[in-house]
Amino acid sequence: MDLLELDRSIQIAKEAVLGGADWIEAGTPLIKSEGMDSVREMKKALPGTKIVADMKTVDTGAMEVEMAAKAGADIVALLAASDNSTVEDALRAARKYGVQIMMDLLTVPDPVGRSRELEELGVDYICVHVGIDQQMTGKDTIDFLKQIVKEVKTPVAAAGGMDAASAADAVASGAAIVIVGGSIVRSANVTESARKIRESIDVAQASTAPKMSLEEEIVSLLRSVSSSNISDAMHRKGAMRGIHPLIPGKKIVGKAITVQTFAGDWAKPVEAIDLAGPGDVLVIYNGSNSIAPWGGLATLSCKIRGIEGVVVDGAVRDLQEIRPMDYPLFSSDVVPNAGDPKGMGEINSEIVCGGQTVRPGDYIVGDDSGVVVIPKERAYEIARRAKEVEKTENRLFEEISRGKTLSQVVSLQKWEKIG
Repeated sequence: MDLLELDRSIQIAKEAVLGGADWIEAGTPLIKSEGMDSVREMKKALPGTKIVADMKTVDTGAMEVEMAAKAGADIVALLAASDNSTVEDALRAARKYGVQIMMDLLTVPDPVGRSRELEELGVDYICVHVGIDQQMTGKDTIDFLKQIVKEVKTPVAAAGGMDAASAADAVASGAAIVIVGGSIVRSANVTESARKIRESIDVAQASTAPKMSLEEEIVSLLRSVSSSNISDAMHRKGAMRGIHPLIPGKKIVGKAITVQTFAGDWAKPVEAIDLAGPGDVLVIYNGSNSIAPWGGLATLSCKIRGIEGVVVDGAVRDLQEIRPMDYPLFSSDVVPNAGDPKGMGEINSEIVCGGQTVRPGDYIVGDDSGVVVIPKERAYEIARRAKEVEKTENRLFEEISRGKTLSQVVSLQKWEKIG
């Protein structure tokens, strides 16, 4: 339960238990937001369910274990990066108060060696954990898990980006416990999502499906989210200004082929068509909204070649011809007059389009809300973060549909900035 609101967390926890969850974790963000009341209230609401307090303790081990135990926790999670003295003191307190200790390997430089040390100290569980920010860069829990389970007999938990498929992989790879966050917590149907994961781990088999290439995964993720989700994932950056879809309901996802041209000179835009193909988006800077470098014939050429779409910072024409083609085209204006093919400008240089810097190979996503540019070196990370944004919004939609307003669901007044 890596949420900020206690009432929402309890409701989601109840739904997850109905779907087959054995333990409920009061996540670190929730504990920081609501204090130990998050553990107390969770235990009251689910008295027959084991409660994990994810304290992420690195110091004052005994004090924090005692605090969590008295609040009702059954298991207390500390960071494996803690000094051995902290772990030993935490274990003494745990034995005194009848709780168990889980050690989280998050960001530990030598997870295998540290796991051996923790087992010798006598911890109850070791958690192989790839954190949210690490997941966004492509690090995988299962790869670490396979190394750890060969080295220790202590029960090993797997955490970090778990869904039904990866949870089954984790159990098949030796995990005794699977910790699932966003795939359940952010689901519009928590009970059903928990049930799918429960079923997958009960008949766990390692996946034999071929893995997508990195580029395939990036494109798949970007197709599944909106330009608004992506803008949120980029902290409200990346959106082109003044660029709008001319054909509603169309979406583009692809790599940029950039074109710099001037006031209606359509030579370079048309030449760029010959360099592009499926998976490419032509991104054109024209420098004028009163004379068009693009029209119906160029659009037809793109459609025949299977080019993903076209974005023009400037005017286009022949809208009456383009609409029946049902081809995704985005521009800043529409005018009837075209310029001449003078050949000025260049192809595949860095340009500015809609106020955003675009380089060849950057990812372009366009839909009814507009167009966003994603730097190619951050494409996987942004795609993963955008997917998390989408999951959160889906959950909020579900909660609002039950009768709460948006401000009530997110406790808006509580979180308004003070001062």
